[in-house]
Amino acid sequence: MTLFYAIVGEDVPHSLEKRLAARPQHVERLQTLQAEGRLLLAGPFPAIDSIDPGPAGFSGSLIVAAFDSLEAAQSWADMDPYAIAGVYNHVSVRPFKKVLP
Repeated sequence: MTLFYAIVGEDVPHSLEKRLAARPQHVERLQTLQAEGRLLLAGPFPAIDSIDPGPAGFSGSLIVAAFDSLEAAQSWADMDPYAIAGVYNHVSVRPFKKVLP
């Protein structure tokens, strides 16, 4: 049985510049999860009600992926380039049960 974990990062105010600088490394880690068949979904939360928030930027991110344990998911989240670069103010990691689809 696959154990999924939801990783929710909440951005610090005015994080767009830091976010853009760390994005290539962040996406590379997500692509590794995807290549391993462990990524369920990932994406940012636009800061405004728009698919392209422009200079308003983003308010955080959601990643749902498979890990061996909560501790492994937390360790992975702690090493995220956005966390290291100071994009995130807070990161929560919780077990996630996929029901649909």
